[in-house]
Amino acid sequence: MAEQSLKDKMVNMNELSVYQGTKDYFEKETQFEKRLVALKEKLREFFNLKNVNFLFGSGTSNGAIPTMPKLYETLSFNDDEKDLQKEFECISGKVGENLEKCLSVMYAARTYHQGIKGENEDAQADISSFQDLYERLIKKVEKHIFTEINISFDGEDEQKVLEYYKTFYQKLALRSKDNSRIRVFTTNNDLYNETALDALNLHYINGFGGGLRKFFNPALFNYTWSKRMDTSIDKYEPAEDMVYLYKIHGSVNWRETETLENNYFEIEEVSPSLCSANDAVLIYPTPTKQDKSLGSPYVDLFREFQHKLLEPHSVLFVIGYSFSDRHVNEIIYRALSTNSTLNVVIFGKRPDEKERREKPIFFIDDNRIFTISGQAEEKDDNGDVVNTRTVHHFDYIVNELLPNLDAFRKEDDLVRNFVKEFKKQTIDNNEDREDNLG
Repeated sequence: MAEQSLKDKMVNMNELSVYQGTKDYFEKETQFEKRLVALKEKLREFFNLKNVNFLFGSGTSNGAIPTMPKLYETLSFNDDEKDLQKEFECISGKVGENLEKCLSVMYAARTYHQGIKGENEDAQADISSFQDLYERLIKKVEKHIFTEINISFDGEDEQKVLEYYKTFYQKLALRSKDNSRIRVFTTNNDLYNETALDALNLHYINGFGGGLRKFFNPALFNYTWSKRMDTSIDKYEPAEDMVYLYKIHGSVNWRETETLENNYFEIEEVSPSLCSANDAVLIYPTPTKQDKSLGSPYVDLFREFQHKLLEPHSVLFVIGYSFSDRHVNEIIYRALSTNSTLNVVIFGKRPDEKERREKPIFFIDDNRIFTISGQAEEKDDNGDVVNTRTVHHFDYIVNELLPNLDAFRKEDDLVRNFVKEFKKQTIDNNEDREDNLG
């Protein structure tokens, strides 16, 4: 009886909402299947534009990388950190169980105590004590965040999310040579994009160049990979298998380091195992991150974001981003105000009226702004609904909505299968040889 009741609740859960500005894009069309077909056709039109950009937020790695509420829940203190725990609980008791707001208070308190001076030695000692307390507390929280997002990709959930990223790049990395390479801007600090691109053997430019040591150089975003078309003459064309990646809030494998001769930027890309929370170059999730984004290398990355959105005939797909970062939002709003040929496609639910001031983009009647959300049923062979999927989540977007622009997918699969089989045969031959020697 309970099972039947569950099925009844899941029936007719198909829902696909697409707004163009503030108007229903489908008008009177109510059938989910027809709406889905029309949406896919519209998305394919966008991918025919010359410049295709993506903005990834934390939602793209959801399920593998902890959310902010989860990071708050998992923060723990040792027995020798009772003073830190007491201060943290005092702060969270006033601002709520929100790690972002707690960090904001900690940064403000640290800055305040660094800027005052005691009238006598005892007062100065108290101030120094508070400085030390907040310094240790901030390092404690930042280390916790860094550790939780610097994952190993070994678990089942991590592998599942990695497959979503790989599917995304498999479908979209190889575009027509007449169009620009896709650009992915992300506020995430994790290494999902790089891991997926490496697994697919796709070239990418992320602003770091060099040999044994890779340093940040924003000029690299003006470069491209090219291949020689004729061995007898210097004739080249851009390589199709290339992506531009912009990590606008930093990465777990970036660290501050000493500069080398002829290198202006003191930001180095290293193996994740060589980076720690103390030297990692990250913008941690606090309201003060807008101020930090004015420093290097972020100012250069945000400048790239702004310039790319101002290019004619462009589209920005927004996935997993909640529009909670004012400094990112302002670049999008400024581009919409300046570039009449820019389209913005947001995968996400329209917020409530109470969020109108914080997220005005959802309430603007502009035909260049699209908002996509909904639920999709999954049925078994008997036609019974067994599951529902969220249309605006990353897994559904990459598997069901995005067109497959990879014209070389079949050839790549042949090569990949050959390499896989070759390795298998090599391992088998080595084992046979060892058995014979034994």
